[in-house]
Amino acid sequence: MNPMLELMHQHRSSRSYRDTPVAPEVLDAILDAAYRGPTSINGQQVSLVVVQDAARRQKIAEIAGGQPWIAKAPVFVTVVVDFQKTAQGLEKAGVEHLIQHSVEGFGVGAVDAGIALGNLMTAARAAGLGVVPIGGIRRDPQAMIDLLQLPPLTFPIAGVVIGHVAEESPLKPRLPRESFVHHETYRQQVIRPSIDAYDVTLADYWQAIGRSDGKNWSDNTAQFYSKIYFPNVAPVARKQGFGFEQ
Repeated sequence: MNPMLELMHQHRSSRSYRDTPVAPEVLDAILDAAYRGPTSINGQQVSLVVVQDAARRQKIAEIAGGQPWIAKAPVFVTVVVDFQKTAQGLEKAGVEHLIQHSVEGFGVGAVDAGIALGNLMTAARAAGLGVVPIGGIRRDPQAMIDLLQLPPLTFPIAGVVIGHVAEESPLKPRLPRESFVHHETYRQQVIRPSIDAYDVTLADYWQAIGRSDGKNWSDNTAQFYSKIYFPNVAPVARKQGFGFEQ
């Protein structure tokens, strides 16, 4: 198999890091992998904020709800939905910037940020480093905005830890593939049997690695998706100039 495909098939989120710095040329190459990624209409409505300062990383770890790997690893990259950039382009073109008032606009920004995040993770893994994506920065997005001095029409949508792994995580099993890959049309009838099987598989996985606190997929997902677990996202996004009316 192609080495890059093999690498991607073996993805895992690493939460144990050494504090060894990432070589500047390696970090730049990883960042460039995201920089060269595609964006909708070539709008390039994504920016990265790279944090290497230890005190700042510690603060991000606290903002994200107490995630020590953010403070331990030498690099944290925040992926920012950035319509400040496009707004300045439209100002130069002499027209009003309106896309930020729509669900489509926030969706486009999030999708393009996701592409950048994926490129960052793949590039870092290809460079022999570990990664873990962090959605927890949305727990207190205003604190991230203040810390990173983000202007209006931007939003810190996700982040990623990058560093040298101290102890590699095991490969976590996934839902059965037929629940993910659908040919020609969506096959709803395979979903429940897939969940039933995966709940057993995941419970066995937690037991095998000694995690007595590990929940099956249904119960773990329920503790998040039965509520709005990051309720500050919408009000802070609106404060930043985003709307969801159209």
